[in-house]
Amino acid sequence: MAMKGIAVGLRLWEFLWTLLIMALIGNMINESFAGNPATVNYTMFVSAFSMFTLLYLAPATFNPDWAIHPIIMIVLDTLNAIFFLTAGIALAARLESHSCSNSSYTRNNEITNGSFHREKRCREAQASTAFLWFVWAGYTISMVMSFMASRQTGVNLRGRTGPARGARPSMAQV
Repeated sequence: MAMKGIAVGLRLWEFLWTLLIMALIGNMINESFAGNPATVNYTMFVSAFSMFTLLYLAPATFNPDWAIHPIIMIVLDTLNAIFFLTAGIALAARLESHSCSNSSYTRNNEITNGSFHREKRCREAQASTAFLWFVWAGYTISMVMSFMASRQTGVNLRGRTGPARGARPSMAQV
């Protein structure tokens, strides 16, 4: 029961931070006059993918009977963890680590250039980068928990259910 509470709490954690990332990146895209670099667009894709998968993952975590197959949860958690990891690395690398108050930096940076409010866009990108790492941690923990839950229910990675290999048959099977 405690594991279920932690798992549901993680889904809430993932939803909250994904929503904040989606709002910040959406605002960055909306206020751009010169287009957006691929990194910003990819980050929006990652947050949209996360929201879409949470439509399945949250109910399936709350009630495991609603899950089509436990392996689907492992795959979706793994994909989300990989996507958030790559988005966090890419956005941090493109943003670099300079002061958002530095006009020369914001004018020449690929992420901040192209906005009337470069300093604001820089701060939104910095916040999004931090939030990407929060969600990545949540999905990584969820992936491990999904894997452990699938092992406890008797589902192995080949999709077969039932007793482990080499188990003795019960008297009803003899």
